[in-house]
Formats: sequence, C-alpha cells, structure tokens
Amino acid sequence: MARKGGMDKVKGKAKEVTGKVTGNREQEMEGKVEQARGEAKQAAEKVRDRASKARPSVPRDPS
Repeated sequence: MARKGGMDKVKGKAKEVTGKVTGNREQEMEGKVEQARGEAKQAAEKVRDRASKARPSVPRDPS
C-alpha cells in the first residue's frame, strides 16, 4: 500500500521536471514545494504508526 503523500511527491517531481525543461521557474518551485508536502505527509504518517505501536496496552483498574 502506498503511503500518504506519495502522490504529492510524484506530481511534484513531474511539475519540477516540466518547469526545468520549459524554463518556468515558478512551476519548478511549485513542484519542489509539492514534493516537500508529500514528504511531510509521509513523515507524519510514520510518526503516527510508531506512536500507535508504542502505546502500551495497560489494563484499566476496575475499582
């Protein structure tokens, strides 16, 4: 299963490359920003996954 943010990274890379080829610096920078957004989403998901696995299962005190 693809991680969240993967599509942002792919679209961002495409925009970056297109911007470089066409000489459009604004599009190139938008692509880099989109890639960074995708990487941030993936990092956040990784932290959430690790936090949920690290949470100890402590039984509640019934009294």
